[in-house]
Amino acid sequence: MHLQLVSLFPEFAGSVASHGVVGRAISRGLAVLNCWNPRDFADDPHRSVDDRPYGGGPGMVMTFEPLAAAIAAARAVAPAGSRVVYLSPQGRVFDQDMARQLAELPGLILVAGRYEGVDERLIETEVDLELSLGDFVLSGGEIAAMAVVDAVVRLLPGVLGDQESAQQDSFMSGLLDHPHYTRPEVVKGMSVPQVLLSGDHARIARWRCKQALGRSFVRRPDLVRKIELNDEQQQMLDEYLEEQGLTPRNG
Repeated sequence: MHLQLVSLFPEFAGSVASHGVVGRAISRGLAVLNCWNPRDFADDPHRSVDDRPYGGGPGMVMTFEPLAAAIAAARAVAPAGSRVVYLSPQGRVFDQDMARQLAELPGLILVAGRYEGVDERLIETEVDLELSLGDFVLSGGEIAAMAVVDAVVRLLPGVLGDQESAQQDSFMSGLLDHPHYTRPEVVKGMSVPQVLLSGDHARIARWRCKQALGRSFVRRPDLVRKIELNDEQQQMLDEYLEEQGLTPRNG
């Protein structure tokens, strides 16, 4: 996958591109990450990329021309079918389903805004999709863009050593993940659940599914409401709630 970042601070991408899952994907040729600084496309001696907003008000707005030129340069090296994504508080909330959709594309051009935002005409003419990480304010779109990069790259074929790692991540099934345990068997008097030591893979799979359902119902009930539970899933959820001293959904 070809990833292009349009940003006034391209160094943000450096740490992501050289470490962890994304760094390994780039070093193995499974992903490419390029950066484009709009200042390099400004046509004045001061390399200006912002100006005061029409109508007054605080702050500055990123101007159309340098951003559009940077996006055009990114498009020129991006494969056909790449999409331009602007990281914006007004965008659709980024989630695992969107990460899956983006991972199927040949490339992404991620535009990170600064100041009070970008000229609206840039969004109308150059942007295919607006995405938001949630209802909070960041100083710029770079952190959000790198979060998108990490979430998408880990889904690319061959990036993770064990592809099941991605398939079993939280939200891949629409639910939170089940709890995980490793050695030692006892920590501060707390033992690993016996089912995980049983070697019975069918029981372990059912326990993990029950934990994912129960955790999601308790911590993120909105996730469970999106799923039409079958009879077995409903039974597992009721069992979990009874074990936790909570009221079963059908009780």
